[in-house]
Amino acid sequence: MHNHSCPDWAEALLNGFSQIFLQRHPLCGLLCLLAILIGAPAWLGGALLGGVAGLLTAQRRGYPKAERQAGLYSYNGVLLGLLISQHFTWSALLPPLILACGGLSAILTRQWLKHSSQPNDLPAYTAPFVGLGWLLIGTVPASTLVPIEPNTVSVLAAPFTGLGQIMLLEQPLAGALIALGLWLANRRAALWALIGATLGMLAALLLDEPSSALLGLHSYNPALAAVALSQTRRQPWLPLLGILLAIVLTPGFAALHLPALTAPFILACWLVRAGHRVLQKPHMDSPFESP
Repeated sequence: MHNHSCPDWAEALLNGFSQIFLQRHPLCGLLCLLAILIGAPAWLGGALLGGVAGLLTAQRRGYPKAERQAGLYSYNGVLLGLLISQHFTWSALLPPLILACGGLSAILTRQWLKHSSQPNDLPAYTAPFVGLGWLLIGTVPASTLVPIEPNTVSVLAAPFTGLGQIMLLEQPLAGALIALGLWLANRRAALWALIGATLGMLAALLLDEPSSALLGLHSYNPALAAVALSQTRRQPWLPLLGILLAIVLTPGFAALHLPALTAPFILACWLVRAGHRVLQKPHMDSPFESP
């Protein structure tokens, strides 16, 4: 769908924001942008800069226009811009760092897309963001969260906080805007995102980690895995398995003193897709459409 009221570059950039949630939908992207404006206005510049860096790099290097327009070269840059804005105090070095990381993430994404042309190949997802993110912020000491006592409101808000955490935002209102964007783009994806976020929160409460449950820290990876694996209509066990794996994998990164970022989501989806490929009969079509 091409929207003629929106210039090409703006549509590509907004699609970059929506691609964080595996959607190609400029209005969803606009609501994600609004979520940053509400949840962490100081990071908006970094997010835009990262997205633009990815897009400009893709244009300069002549990457396929359809892929650029779909936002495939921008979303990792947006996430890196957010991460850098969150972790480093503002200085003159920050914009060039964000530009470099956004550009590099586009180059990495292109290499991945070039080598994974088959529907059964593993998608890059947010792997460039995670890899560069780990290089940037390195290992982190085990964080001590301020204890939060669960109440009805905080428990109901937690899945939305979890959706916000996909973009490092700790605001339930930011997550609600993201949920609205997902609903407009793809209702099934929106429902699965909330199911994943809710199950992640419940798992954290069962593990007696109320603070990280209510801050959405156990919700955002299962939510993303659910969205990524819900693209197949008739196989609800795929997103459910992805949710379960993302929940199980998340604590492992704390044990390694690595920030989880979106790594549990990526690993969960790769495991489900690889397992499905192994179990699949050669004559069957893949249920996974290429992104």
